[in-house]
Amino acid sequence: MRELATGVWHWQAPHPDWSPDDRWPREVSSSAVDDGTRLLLFDPLSVPPGLLALAADRQPVVVLTAPWHERGTRSLVELLGAPVFTPPPDTADDLVRKFGVTREQAGAGSLDLTWLRTGADGAGRLYAAGDRLPVGIEAFSGREHNDLVLWDSRVRAVIAGDTLVDFGRGLQINDRLRGGVTREQVVQRLRPLLALPVEIVLPAHGAPADRAALSVRCRSDLTARSASRSSVPSTVHGGRTGYPRSDGEPFARQPLARRPQPLALGRVVRAAAEPGRG
Repeated sequence: MRELATGVWHWQAPHPDWSPDDRWPREVSSSAVDDGTRLLLFDPLSVPPGLLALAADRQPVVVLTAPWHERGTRSLVELLGAPVFTPPPDTADDLVRKFGVTREQAGAGSLDLTWLRTGADGAGRLYAAGDRLPVGIEAFSGREHNDLVLWDSRVRAVIAGDTLVDFGRGLQINDRLRGGVTREQVVQRLRPLLALPVEIVLPAHGAPADRAALSVRCRSDLTARSASRSSVPSTVHGGRTGYPRSDGEPFARQPLARRPQPLALGRVVRAAAEPGRG
């Protein structure tokens, strides 16, 4: 674990569901911010003991940049009683559009966070791009409608989810795009971040970066991609039509899909969703 600035930590841990066939490194990244009252845990996995000890003196909160980043969230809810803020899981329509599965395979939608949607004593809270969470975090559009980029003005940090990643080549826009939105559109979504006094960028995969790296991606990516003519066909759904703005509204009030399909069929869908898992 590294303390990048006062009250800002980054660490990495091996993902328990990783396999050699995955197209992302086994070590994934998590981060935490201490605002003096709350301890915010972003996409947490294997939270270090020092932070767990600090959580005893703070109000612990889990914030997911994407619903498939639940990682160690369930154990933290059970251990600490932490509320969870997350974008909405994929609906059946999302799965068909993103992964090309059949309606039958898509069933009632993603199995991500099923335990949180159907129980956990109302610990789950949905949010979407444009929301300001009651824990002081602003949500910006990212790679997909439920893969978002967060801003914490108190520590001048961008929490980048799967939109900006470092798979060993430095900070990059994630090439694994789905659902029909182009890479250029993702760049346009990121550009409002340049108006912010960013000092730290915290991706969910790879090492922390700084404002200079973010600026290169937001300003130069279009030119570089055009010059190299190496654009990757993109497939990201970037809209949010049909998803409620929450500002922390409980899961119980949201029209989220439950889980009528068999487990085996759910595995088919999760396999189709492999590029985002992690």
